[in-house]
Amino acid sequence: MKTKRLMLGNEAVARGLYEAGVRFVSSYPGTPSTEITEYAAKYDEIYAEWAPNEKVALEAAMGAAVGGARAFCAMKHVGLNVAADPLFVASYTGVNAGLLIAVADDPGMHSSQNEQDSRHYARAAKIPMLEPSDSQECLDFVKLAYDLSEKFDIPFILRTSTRIAHSQSLTELGEREEKPILPYEKNPAKYVMIPANARGRHVSLEERLAALREYAETSPVNKIERASDNKIGIITAGVSYVYAKECFGDTASYLKLGLVNPLPERLIREFAASVERVIVIEELDPVIEEQVRAMGIACDGKNLLPVVGEYSSALLAERLLGKKPETVRLDVQMPPRPPVLCPGCPHRGVFYILKKLKLTVSGDIGCYTLGAVAPLASIDTTFCMGASVSSLHGRNIAIGDEKTSVAVIGDSTFVHSGITGLINMVYNGSKSTVLILDNRITGMTGHQQNPCTGLTLKEKPAPELSLERLCAAVGVDEEHIRVVDPNKLDELEKTIKEELDSPCVSVIICRRPCALLKYVAKKKPYSIDENKCRACRACMRIACPAISVSENGKAKIDDALCTGCGLCTQMCRFDAICE
Repeated sequence: MKTKRLMLGNEAVARGLYEAGVRFVSSYPGTPSTEITEYAAKYDEIYAEWAPNEKVALEAAMGAAVGGARAFCAMKHVGLNVAADPLFVASYTGVNAGLLIAVADDPGMHSSQNEQDSRHYARAAKIPMLEPSDSQECLDFVKLAYDLSEKFDIPFILRTSTRIAHSQSLTELGEREEKPILPYEKNPAKYVMIPANARGRHVSLEERLAALREYAETSPVNKIERASDNKIGIITAGVSYVYAKECFGDTASYLKLGLVNPLPERLIREFAASVERVIVIEELDPVIEEQVRAMGIACDGKNLLPVVGEYSSALLAERLLGKKPETVRLDVQMPPRPPVLCPGCPHRGVFYILKKLKLTVSGDIGCYTLGAVAPLASIDTTFCMGASVSSLHGRNIAIGDEKTSVAVIGDSTFVHSGITGLINMVYNGSKSTVLILDNRITGMTGHQQNPCTGLTLKEKPAPELSLERLCAAVGVDEEHIRVVDPNKLDELEKTIKEELDSPCVSVIICRRPCALLKYVAKKKPYSIDENKCRACRACMRIACPAISVSENGKAKIDDALCTGCGLCTQMCRFDAICE
C-alpha cells in the first residue's frame, strides 16, 4: 500500500527530486521557493547547497547536469532575472543528465517588489515549462521533467506560485529511483558557445522545440475534461485551474494545461471548436490568451479578468458569473497593522540614527527594507538585490551628495550582488558611505546560512567570509572599514558622521546577530517606572513592537515581547525604563 501524506507544494517538489534520483541541488533562498531546497537538504542522497546568488546556482546546476548527474536549482521570480544569462544559453547547449529549474512566482506580491510572469522567460529562452496545480502534480511533474529533459536534451522549468508553494494537498509517495551518473563525452560543438558553435546549436534547439510541440499534443499533462453541455470551455493551468473548478464546477469543460510552453496548438483548436464560448483563465499576464488569439480563436480573458493580483474562486465568480460573495459589514474601524521590525532587531537603531541625521538612504532587499515604514521612515529607494550600493554611487557621482547620503545592505544581499557595486565605487573614485547590516544570517527568507555565517545549508562548518577583508581586497582603505554594534547609538552616530566626511569610499559594518537566532539568548525584559515616565513618547520613535502607550498616556512594555536589547533605554532622558 502506497503512503499518502499532506504536503506543501514546496515539500512535494523536493520529494519529487528525491524520487527522480537527483544528486545535486544549488539555490539561493527566495520566498516562496525557499523551502524546496531546505526540504531537499533533508535527504542524505541529495547534495544541497546555498549559492551566493541565482546565477551561480544555475551555473553550478548546469555543470552538474552536463557532467552526468541529475541537477536542480530553485528561485523566486525575480531570482530568474539574475539567472537569465545562463538560462538563455542552457537551451542551446542542452543537457547530459536532466536539469530542472523551479521558479516560484508571487501574484499579489506577498513578499516581492514586483509581480512578474515567468512564463515570458520560458518563451524567450525557448525552454519548456511545466505548471502544477497541486502538491501531487508538483511531485509528479518533477519526475516527468527529468525524463523529458533527458529525452529532448533540454532543461525544463517548473513554474509554481505562492499559493501552490505554500498550500497542502494529499500526495502519494514513491520510492527513489537511483540514476547512475551518465558518462561525459567531450563535445565542444555542443557545450562551447562561441558564435560558430552557437549557430548550429540554435538550429538544434528549434528542432528539439518542434519535437516538444508534437509531444505537447498528446502529453498526459494536457488534458480535456468534458461537461454535459458545450456552452463554456475554459483553458487554464496551475492554481487557476483550481479556482476555475471551484467557481464553475461541472458546468464547464476544461482544457487543463500542465505543459504551458510549448502549447499544444491542435489540442487547443480541437477543444475550442467543441464549445460555444472559450474563456482563458490565468493569473498575471495573458500569455496563453495571446497565443490562443494568435491561432485565430475568439476568447474571453483579460477583457473580463485583471492582469494584477492573485486570483480566487470568489473573484472569478464575481467577474465571470456576476455572483458577489455574501458578506457582513461591520461598522468598526480596524486599526492598521503595518509590518515592523521584530523586537530586538539589530537594524532598528541604524534606521533611527539615519532618520535623526536626515540622510538620504539607498535601500536594498531584506528585513531592513522595513526601515522605510513609519515611524523609522528613513529609506528613500529600494529597487532590487544589490542596487543600494550601485544606485548610491550613481547619485553621488551625478549630483555630489556624498555628505548626506548612504547605502544600506544586508550581509547576504551584499554577497549576492553588492560586491560588484562596491568594486565600481572604488574603481570610479566614489566618496560614498555603505552600511553593511550584518545580522549573521539570511533573515528575510527564514534564517538560511550564507557565506558569512560559517555553516553550510546542511549545517556543516565552512570558511566564514570576512566582510572586512573582502572590502579591503576590493580597494576600500582599511582605515575606513569600521565595525560597530548598531545598538550603541552614540558610537554608531559618531561613526556615520566621521565616514560621511571621508575623502574616499567607506564601509561601516553594523554587526549584531538577529534577535530570533536560536543562540541569541533573550535578556531580562525591561519595564516602565510610571513615576518617572513623562509621557514624552520618545521611546516610541524606534517602533519597537514591545513598547506601546497605556490609557494614561504613559509608556508600557510587553514583557512577553521584550528581548532586553536595551535600545529603548538610550531614548529615555528620564531613566523611566528600568530592568
